[in-house]
Amino acid sequence: MNAPDISPVLIAQSGPLRGQRWVLSETDLSIGRDSDCDIVVADSTVSRKHAIITKRDSDWIIEDMSKNGTYVNDKVVRGSIKLNDGDFVSIATSVQIVFVGSDATVPLDINDSQERRMQLDVQSRRVWCAGNELLPLLSRPQYRLLVLLYGNIGDVCTRDEVVEAVWPDVLGEGVTEQSIDALVHRLRERLDVCDPEHQYVETVRGHGFRLNNPVL
Repeated sequence: MNAPDISPVLIAQSGPLRGQRWVLSETDLSIGRDSDCDIVVADSTVSRKHAIITKRDSDWIIEDMSKNGTYVNDKVVRGSIKLNDGDFVSIATSVQIVFVGSDATVPLDINDSQERRMQLDVQSRRVWCAGNELLPLLSRPQYRLLVLLYGNIGDVCTRDEVVEAVWPDVLGEGVTEQSIDALVHRLRERLDVCDPEHQYVETVRGHGFRLNNPVL
């Protein structure tokens, strides 16, 4: 199924704004210490006008305007660069923000009105386990795997389906069994920290994986 038509979202992962989110629109979004900025970061390491995010055609561009630097995935921004789904933006040393793009891979249209132990907000990529929000957000591969399992609750997802959902641009033979198992292990670790009383991801030997997400 096609991904829902949604707007990109910025979600603060660390610093004084942690947990806050901003939906991007056609209007430029400014980040800085100045009270006139759309995202105000009250920190001395942040410039008054630190960075700006602009839509150019179908792309979202971040431009650095600061003294102490803007970083995307720990690499300093020289002028301006395009943002991709899952990119982590660091504003000096104060705040880290994740960019959740409108083209984020959401392979399934999740329609589940039942209240379950795990809740997933597809648009913002936020996850709650037993009422606790999972922070920081999952990495892009972890999130894609979780969405696949979440959309097929109770059903077994094969390794081939995992590869197609998580690594859509890589040929199946280019993803090793060890890579799949390592990804599942990392996802289990993240979920276990959030909700240590329940095992969500189950391995069905010889078949694949499924999500154990009981109705409350």
